[in-house]
Amino acid sequence: MTDSGKVYHRSCTGPALQTVEQHAQDQDITLFASCFCPFVQRVWAALEYLEIPYKYYEVDPYQKTQELLNVSPKGLVPALMLNTFDPPRALNESTVILDFLEDIAAKSTHRSLFPPSTDPYAKALVRLQSDHISRMLVPAFYKYLQAQDPEAQISGGKEFHSAIQSLVELFERAEREVGGTGLWVEGGDLGWADVVVAPWIFRATNALKQYRGFEMPRGTKFEAWLGRLFEHPAFKKTCSDEELYLDSYERYAFNRPNTSQVANAINSGRGLP
Repeated sequence: MTDSGKVYHRSCTGPALQTVEQHAQDQDITLFASCFCPFVQRVWAALEYLEIPYKYYEVDPYQKTQELLNVSPKGLVPALMLNTFDPPRALNESTVILDFLEDIAAKSTHRSLFPPSTDPYAKALVRLQSDHISRMLVPAFYKYLQAQDPEAQISGGKEFHSAIQSLVELFERAEREVGGTGLWVEGGDLGWADVVVAPWIFRATNALKQYRGFEMPRGTKFEAWLGRLFEHPAFKKTCSDEELYLDSYERYAFNRPNTSQVANAINSGRGLP
């Protein structure tokens, strides 16, 4: 396979485009987003699930306009503009935004991605799941996708596969100890860890499959979880057609120079920005 020079998309397609069109009006919250970005998608799915009104605003993070830098000093997405303040205030970093949205929902829509507050241990288990996703699974995804040497690709595939298996073990621990969390439970609902990991698991089924031949782990429970996750309305309506991801991630698959700040961090062995 050779680099065909495909470029990243600058607008959503499929179900995601329909969702964008439904959120074109001004709201108290404006989501600065890029259609291909998984960090954006975790926030976007949370906004949908928590039923918080928002305006979707597409930006190009590779063209760091002053408008984007005003809400995100590094020029990264996602970012929120909070229009209830005068002048408007801003937030960036996806996990910080997720915490903020949880607090907003607690006072408005009364929805939550966490287990009930009456079970702090269950919430702590979810935090452990989320910590693993951020520290291990997400970096492993990029390391695998960007690897060019065949041996590095094999090693990267094993590392990413192991990171998924470790997440499954954390889900199974929660199932044993508190009856399960999120969509891992049959009949359950979208949870914090589901939202945090879903964009990368989804891209593993298209970009990683296309460019690295990756196959998901097997298992009845895991496959059932995948089905519930990908079909959940709050996530599904933030997904574009497959072509968008295949085109947009070719630059990572061939590790083009300066693909992104994330790619540069992986190449240099630094933590993700």
